[in-house]
Amino acid sequence: MLGPESPWMPRGYRRGAALTFLFAGILATASATELLPIGEAKPPSLPAAHAAAATVDPDEIARAAADAMADGKSVADAAEEVVSRSGDRWGAVYDKGEYEEFQQALDGAYTGVGLWARRGADGRVEVARVQRGGPAERAGIRTGDEIRTIDGQSIDGRPVSQVVALLRGDAASGAGEAVGSSVVLGLQRGAHTWTETLRRARLNTEAVTVEQLDGPAVMIKVAAFTKGTGERVREAVRDAPAGAGVLLDLRGNSGGLVSEAVTAASAFLDGGLVATYDVHGEQKALYAAPGGDTERPVVALVDGGTMSAAELVAGALQDRGRAVTVGSRTFGKGSVQMPERLPDGSVAELTVGHYRTPAGRDLDGKGITPDLAVSERAEERAQTVLSGLGTRS
Repeated sequence: MLGPESPWMPRGYRRGAALTFLFAGILATASATELLPIGEAKPPSLPAAHAAAATVDPDEIARAAADAMADGKSVADAAEEVVSRSGDRWGAVYDKGEYEEFQQALDGAYTGVGLWARRGADGRVEVARVQRGGPAERAGIRTGDEIRTIDGQSIDGRPVSQVVALLRGDAASGAGEAVGSSVVLGLQRGAHTWTETLRRARLNTEAVTVEQLDGPAVMIKVAAFTKGTGERVREAVRDAPAGAGVLLDLRGNSGGLVSEAVTAASAFLDGGLVATYDVHGEQKALYAAPGGDTERPVVALVDGGTMSAAELVAGALQDRGRAVTVGSRTFGKGSVQMPERLPDGSVAELTVGHYRTPAGRDLDGKGITPDLAVSERAEERAQTVLSGLGTRS
């Protein structure tokens, strides 16, 4: 499921994939990327760090940028050409507008109409969720409504990611359309069809949602690790009824800020290692804060859309015996990117290393294999597992 007009949604595979990982790098404060290390203490005795994975020489990027500036050409295009030749799978270049839009997304904000989209059982794109208070909700659009056209053009056969881009207004140019711009949706509900004109607005993402389950149990759904997400997870765990288990849903979570992922993991740990990472071969570590809830049973739901910072959380809880993981193998995004600011304000993200789970597993290209692999009714199976765990003592 993508949404809401997801700021994590690709604008082209290389850029979109790397965007999802302005987090598995390492942190994000000053530069609004996850690229400032937290937990600088040297890790305990651990496996040797993965060889630094940089495949692009920053000096080559700088020379290409300087030549482009001198010739009056696009700096971003010149840098992108160097990255493309390098074979750096996650390297990417963003123009100034794209990077600013992504920084806003990490703050938990985006420009759109407040819809989550998915592929329905009949193959058509339908509304998976409507954001409270957003333009779509105010227009009366509901979960399950089918989206048939956008601005008069049929979307039949288009990938959901393209539909999301059209809703945001960035299908071609990168940064989203301005707040207040309009988009016309052709919708269908049963036999009823109609059109609705919506105006894009600046909205806050709902990165964490909490649902009370039978059991007793609480489901904490984390859609992305934007700023403040980690503390909201901790609050949800603290506010859960005494003795209630936690179903931590990380499905479709393409990542975010590693600092927020570490804070979220801290909700279930009393200090200790969350992950190690290397930057140009130098090994560092990320540690949980002390005082987390180590008593409640936890099941983590994962799937192929669980990426990077979300994999970091799932891997830490799995390795440290704090959660049973249920679902399907995760994506396998475990590399670290660092930003290089270019003369025209564009930014090149270059791979410089990898991170590992507490047990030393390198997830890049491999992902996490869940303790219980299921392809159907994963949530139902996860609740069954959770009910059987009981309260830890």
